[in-house]
Amino acid sequence: MHRLSDSAANRWVFKATVYRSGSKGFVGYGDADPSNVSPLVRGAEMRVAETRAVNRALRKAYGIGLCSVEELSRSSSAPSPPENHARSNKPCASNGSNNGHPRLRDKLCLLIRKYELDPTLVKRCAADFCGTEALRDASRDLVEAFISTLADEVAKDRSALICKLNSYNQLAEVKS
Repeated sequence: MHRLSDSAANRWVFKATVYRSGSKGFVGYGDADPSNVSPLVRGAEMRVAETRAVNRALRKAYGIGLCSVEELSRSSSAPSPPENHARSNKPCASNGSNNGHPRLRDKLCLLIRKYELDPTLVKRCAADFCGTEALRDASRDLVEAFISTLADEVAKDRSALICKLNSYNQLAEVKS
């Protein structure tokens, strides 16, 4: 990584490894240079690169497919970056979608992170909502409806939603 970093030019690359119990580790790389960081953090490129590396490793370890919250929360009313603004992570720029909108999985992950929900319980609830054994077997329309319902429920009464999600944990224990 040292060969890729250039302190004189404020260009940094970091590697982070996250170990979950019983795993070989999940590796994430983070890069930062003046061309791919916000003007608000200029001069802190090393920290940005380090943070990106750790975040990417954590997302891999926990199966979260987000590029960054900034990309998901960017609205059409937000000012667009300058045309000459180069980005080193082009594949994530549209967040993996063809139409510039976040993928359903990323919307769901954002809700889980924002409201600190248990991802396993949310998945169980989603599969139940969609009437499928596994969430991956559900249609796009059903998953979209679930995400919309989840967003409404958590915004209205997070505590009630937590109780509902916890019931899926109890159901799983009974099945075991």
